[in-house]
Amino acid sequence: MRHTGRVIELTELVELETAVWRALQSGDAAADVASLSEDFLGVYPTGFSTRDEHGQQLDGGPTVAQFSISNARMMSVSEGNALLSYQADFSRPGEGKTVRWFVSSLWSLRDGRWVNTFSQDTPAEMSGQ
Repeated sequence: MRHTGRVIELTELVELETAVWRALQSGDAAADVASLSEDFLGVYPTGFSTRDEHGQQLDGGPTVAQFSISNARMMSVSEGNALLSYQADFSRPGEGKTVRWFVSSLWSLRDGRWVNTFSQDTPAEMSGQ
């Protein structure tokens, strides 16, 4: 998907983010890495991640079995940069439990296409689980 305008809508950002989750679900490292900028930085409960490290997590196959994105909101950071924050509920392959994270992803327009330049995932504290 190629978004050539400088302004992006919330629905488009959710589509872009969903493509990353689908790559994790299908185990498609090439699609995963293609969504990320060369200087991508991920901040996760396990530590920092580069673009290559993000793709390498799929070396053993899919890392997500099921997922849903909800409560999405967008913040325009500057021209050609937008922050998407949302709730992700997902399960891992072979695990029955669903976990919830709150995610913020910075998407930037570079060379005519939107790429994920930064992502931070925060596990939610869920009572009763």
